[in-house]
Amino acid sequence: MLHARMTLSAAALVAVLLAAAAARPAAADDAGFTPIFDGKSLEGWEGKDFWTVEDGAIVGRTTAEKPTNGNTFLIWRQGTLDDFELKLRYRIEGGNSGIQYRSHDHGDFVVGGYQADIDSGPTYSGINYEERGRGILAERGQRVTIHADGTKKVEAIGDKDELQKAIKQGDWNDYHLVAKGPKLSHSINGKLMSETIDEQEGKRTEKGILALQLHAGPPMVVRFKDVHLKRTKLADGRKKVVLVAGRASHGPGEHEFRAGVKLLEKCLDASGAHVVTAAYDQGWPADPTAFDNADSIFFFADGGGGHPVLQSNRLALVDALVKRGVGIACLHYAVEVPKEKGGPEFLRWMGGYFEPHWSVNPHWKLAKTELAEGHPITRGVKPFETQDEWYYHMRFQEPPAEVVSILSAVPPDDTRERPDGPHSNNPTVRAGKGDREVLAWAFERPDGGRGFGCTGAHFHRNWENDDFRRLLLNALVWTAGLDVPADGVASAVTADDLAANLDPKGK
Repeated sequence: MLHARMTLSAAALVAVLLAAAAARPAAADDAGFTPIFDGKSLEGWEGKDFWTVEDGAIVGRTTAEKPTNGNTFLIWRQGTLDDFELKLRYRIEGGNSGIQYRSHDHGDFVVGGYQADIDSGPTYSGINYEERGRGILAERGQRVTIHADGTKKVEAIGDKDELQKAIKQGDWNDYHLVAKGPKLSHSINGKLMSETIDEQEGKRTEKGILALQLHAGPPMVVRFKDVHLKRTKLADGRKKVVLVAGRASHGPGEHEFRAGVKLLEKCLDASGAHVVTAAYDQGWPADPTAFDNADSIFFFADGGGGHPVLQSNRLALVDALVKRGVGIACLHYAVEVPKEKGGPEFLRWMGGYFEPHWSVNPHWKLAKTELAEGHPITRGVKPFETQDEWYYHMRFQEPPAEVVSILSAVPPDDTRERPDGPHSNNPTVRAGKGDREVLAWAFERPDGGRGFGCTGAHFHRNWENDDFRRLLLNALVWTAGLDVPADGVASAVTADDLAANLDPKGK
């Protein structure tokens, strides 16, 4: 009898556990998914006042007294999407809605791009609709291949009416989106509703924003909850570079981290290189998934004790990424960390760093520049001269066999005559008058990952120098694990490009 009682108790326990598991949202149980809605507030999201949070759900609501003049969107502001999976639950009462992804922000909470449609009626749920673009790309029950020239091949993957029966009208439904390269899949309640393979030149998008739609028209209510994101490794041999810009620093035209990162992002996006970028400003990304599918991470920010990687447990986080092969690149002040905290890690990650009381930070003009012959980072780069705060006398790995000097020059002797201090001078530097110093370097780690450091870019104006810019673009492509083109990564910038995204700074 005792054994029987134990068996019944175990069976009851199993039933309870199974019921609890069924009640939980699937996304919360899947490895690699991260919540991007906290269930309590719209932190990280932005839209007009049609949007609220009620009972753990994002709610978009229009009424007869308060309609929306045109479709309006709640935009996730913490990041952009490239290759990913998204899982959420939705419920709609009246009207039409959708989930925008890899989309464009047109301003005033107007969004265009791919949409996983949501419909209170029987027609549109599950389709792929390109808002403000090509219209319906794939109907429910279709797999549509859009060729480079815009022609389409349509295959049936199910009956649209039978698939509609899997959708619970007026109740909660599970939506699962998968974007892998050009393939875009929409599933509801475990049923594949539509699939689009978008290969149309000039029309398809590889990255863009995430947003939720509230449709114009009759009064409606749409609810979203359990919003979970999983970033996946990029398909088709592409690599991802995550660019991190620090907070505003120094005076106008100096330490323009945000503007510099945005400029590099624009150049890479337009280069034709097999790379996808994601840029974050204001320091460490608020996006909890920012580095999940990164192949390289670039830091352009204030360093020292305030370096973004030194806060909280971030050193350990980046170290774990490095151990899986992610490249690390740092520019200007971001090459500096304290010797005791960060120094050992930077030596492992990129072979060298600015060590206070060892390295120095004078302003001077390059002369007798030398570039590493035959290295991918110097492809297409010619010797150049810029007036900048070129740090030198870096601390490198010992022995430094794997560290390659990419850019070097002989600093003027007067840069070694400043008073001693943590950044200005020291006896070792003073004794090295006439020595050639490394200003940019590359490092191939034993695990196959790559690191890069460069000490220039104090002055934003130096981005107009084609060779300096090419050097940095080549380095970012190289640290991501891609082959650098034979002539380097070509780019062009205008005066408007240089003036864009500058920080508002005091005079």
